[in-house]
Amino acid sequence: MDKINYSVVSEFVLLGLSSSHELQYFFFVFFFALYIAIVLGNLLIIIAVTSDSSLHSPMYFLLGNLSFFDICQASFATPKMIADFLREHKTISFSGCIAQISFIHLFTGGEMVLLVSMAYDRYVAICKPLHYMIIMNRSTCTALVIISWAVGLVHTLSQLSFTVTLVFCGPNEVDSFFCDLPRVVKLACIDSYNTEILIVVNSGILSLSTFSLLVSSYAIILVTVWFKSSAAMAKAFSTLAAHIMVVVLFFGPCIFIYVWPFTTYPVDKILAIFYTVFTPILNPIIYTLRNRDMKSVMGKIASRYFKPPKVSEMPLVARIFFH
Repeated sequence: MDKINYSVVSEFVLLGLSSSHELQYFFFVFFFALYIAIVLGNLLIIIAVTSDSSLHSPMYFLLGNLSFFDICQASFATPKMIADFLREHKTISFSGCIAQISFIHLFTGGEMVLLVSMAYDRYVAICKPLHYMIIMNRSTCTALVIISWAVGLVHTLSQLSFTVTLVFCGPNEVDSFFCDLPRVVKLACIDSYNTEILIVVNSGILSLSTFSLLVSSYAIILVTVWFKSSAAMAKAFSTLAAHIMVVVLFFGPCIFIYVWPFTTYPVDKILAIFYTVFTPILNPIIYTLRNRDMKSVMGKIASRYFKPPKVSEMPLVARIFFH
């Protein structure tokens, strides 16, 4: 029997968001500024939650962990995407591609579960306020964060177990700005239909179940508040509307891309930007700028680190200069 010679793929070519040089320069400036805002915004939340005792509560503990997830999620591919805007040849090694696939499913899967944990925290706070500190104690909060990471790890390992057996020997162009699993699987030299089904089932169970839990918890909260007073209902709806917007922007693209046998569309890579770049910048805005306590603590931190010192607090040489 004749042996078939396969030229094993050692790297993939990322086609990126656009081939236009003018657009790439614009994208470089835009996404560079956006990435800096993501890192600084979420880092400021983590510093505020850990340094100020008034924010040492279950809600802010989970919020700080969400910010850490957002930094990780924005960092697995965005820095390379930004650098690629200035490169003629946008390539990534095979191992680098596998790493991107593993990181995106680790962070995305973990954040899905953490969002459910945050919704559960709000449910307990509103529907069972007298038992809130008993239910949401430190052990419970720590367990919820550990479960989030564990689910993300199991999810990414299962996705990798479906893909590492695939053989890549021919086409190596990925029509995206990172190694998006549906597009990478399509490049395999063997029939990947069964693998696609397994990946869809895995992603579908996680994304649809967590999305259903989130919607259910929000519905229960609104019904509970509705029976209390119209003013409380209006306040709760105003808060939850912003949360629901983030959930839709995060889960919508994931469900569209991953929850049926892979049919890739040009819009997929645009949708991928929502859960890799836009959601990490929206979370600090939605969960922080609408929160009075968080804004107050952030103001203190900003004044502490960025406000010019008084003349009396300056070193002797500086005081002589000003006089």
